Amino acid sequence: MELQRITTDYHEEQDRLRLTGEDFRHTTTVLWLTQRLLGRMVPHLCRWLEGQLGNAPLADVRQEMAQQQAQAQLAPQVPVRADAQTPGTLVQSVDIQATSSGVVLVFKGAHAQVLASLRLQATPLRQWLAIVHAQFAQAQWPTTVWPAWVQAVQPITTTDLQHRPVLH
Repeated sequence: MELQRITTDYHEEQDRLRLTGEDFRHTTTVLWLTQRLLGRMVPHLCRWLEGQLGNAPLADVRQEMAQQQAQAQLAPQVPVRADAQTPGTLVQSVDIQATSSGVVLVFKGAHAQVLASLRLQATPLRQWLAIVHAQFAQAQWPTTVWPAWVQAVQPITTTDLQHRPVLH
């Protein structure tokens, strides 16, 4: 299942992020992401973004500006909703496949079963990372996995998340 749209939100009772995704046929899936898994994913995704702008002078400033611009472009959309019958699956691992134009996240469950994939170019990846970063803050999880250029940007607020939770 290749996800076309996603909504990411934090659930306190699970202490996990729920990624609700929809493919091109409007079939939905629910994936649960743990703090530990995200703590391993975030540095890889941020390094890929850093590689896109290079290590030129003022690289952190350029990253911060690109992050700020991506967040400003995050448009309000209707959240992806799963019905009560849609089972959620705990993601055990994520393969990150980097290309010159973006990354593909391949979410895997028990026994390395592929659950779904998500293709993100640089701007949607930055937008999703901004949402995940805001969810880290809401969950009161440690933010040490986040580079300074993400933490320096004005975070998306809980109100923003209620109105802008979806990526294409």
